[in-house]
Amino acid sequence: MSAQTARSGGEWLESWDPENEETWDKGLAWKTLWVTTFCLTLAFVAWFLPSAIIPKLNALGYEWSQSQLYWMAAMPGLSAGLMRLIWMVLPPILGTRKMVSLTTLLLIFSTLGWGVRVQEPTAPYWELMVLAFLAGVGGGAFSGFMPSTSYFFPRRMQGTALGLQAGLGNFGVSLVQLLTPYLIALSGLAIFGGSQMLTQPGKQPVEVWYQNAAFIWIPLMVIGAVMAWTMLRSVPIQANIKQQFDIFSNQDTWWMTLLYIMTFGTFAGLSAQFGLLMANLYGIGNPDIVQGAGASAQVLVEGYQVPDVVKFVFLGPLVGAGARVLFSPLTDRMGGAIWTLISGIGLIVSIAFTMTALTPDTSSAAALDAGFTKFLWGMLAIFLFSGIGNASTFKQMPMIFERRQAGGVIGWTAAIAAFGPFFFGVGVTTLGAVAFFGIGVAWAVMCVALTWWRYARPGAPKRS
Repeated sequence: MSAQTARSGGEWLESWDPENEETWDKGLAWKTLWVTTFCLTLAFVAWFLPSAIIPKLNALGYEWSQSQLYWMAAMPGLSAGLMRLIWMVLPPILGTRKMVSLTTLLLIFSTLGWGVRVQEPTAPYWELMVLAFLAGVGGGAFSGFMPSTSYFFPRRMQGTALGLQAGLGNFGVSLVQLLTPYLIALSGLAIFGGSQMLTQPGKQPVEVWYQNAAFIWIPLMVIGAVMAWTMLRSVPIQANIKQQFDIFSNQDTWWMTLLYIMTFGTFAGLSAQFGLLMANLYGIGNPDIVQGAGASAQVLVEGYQVPDVVKFVFLGPLVGAGARVLFSPLTDRMGGAIWTLISGIGLIVSIAFTMTALTPDTSSAAALDAGFTKFLWGMLAIFLFSGIGNASTFKQMPMIFERRQAGGVIGWTAAIAAFGPFFFGVGVTTLGAVAFFGIGVAWAVMCVALTWWRYARPGAPKRS
């Protein structure tokens, strides 16, 4: 991409045209991808760190209600959506180098705060809500990092490149949720602060060091910021904020926003709330199953083993992120629209299947075990098909829009879909899980019809 601009020398590339195979610097493009992906993974860690901590706050001594915990878990989604509206316009203004470096440093604030506040159950509710809001900076990064990376690759490779970055970045969700149970058990990592007692129903209190779940990531965030500052360069895209807003006059901006809400909105929303939903349906949050709290809590259903949420919660994000990585090359070969269509149909079936397990049968341990198994497999299927759709929609956008607009649309759609955790938390709290999942089925039906008519059918106006 050639651009006459005053930006030249130093971090700014003189000219850049990835469609010209003879002059395209493939090495720089891939270096940019890997450095920004490392930082994006840490951004997702910071964004979803609250989801790994919030379900255990009461076990650490806090006394929040189900509603308070749902709202707290929803707050990073609200924040990320707002932050993405800011980050989506930053790539042409700040450039890749400054944007990635500064963003990665900002991740430290919320991460440090959570590490401090889990050590004693004394933080007021408003303070934890502020920390949850600040965690949304990690979600906001996506709308800057992805468009920025798209500038470095030709269209024929953008499905793979963006799929790798987004998918590996999404692994930050399952990474923080998977490692947290192990990190908190290692006293040797607890350089700062003492231990806490974790109390769970029917079990003896366990000594843990929950600050490890946060503090372990801070050195990596510093390393990521240094790598970005020293290794990245910036493509001189010429576009001020007003010019970037011309995407809103294109109807496909709005159609692709609806589709990305179906895919990433579902992935992000479920990733943030999966643990709480599991606990409140089949675990310690269901008063028909567990009475009381802490070590004195009693399991009311004889023979039922209350599932430990932390052993399962990472699986959903892992499946979704893995699907995004694995299916991205297929979208380059086959086009994105057909896979978006498959994603939508799969979501309709898997959400409808999961709805049958959202009202636990507490009559016996066998009934609860069967319901929990159905719930878990249904949720993993939802994550799978949302991950496929995350890959396919990001292949479609560079094919539908010209390069500068494609970057803006990627940022915009990602911003709106990032509200997923917020709307999921609010929806489940106010409407109930069954009704909210029913809305999800209706939304997916609408998106399947839209994808077929606008993008997938023979002769479609924007076949992609």
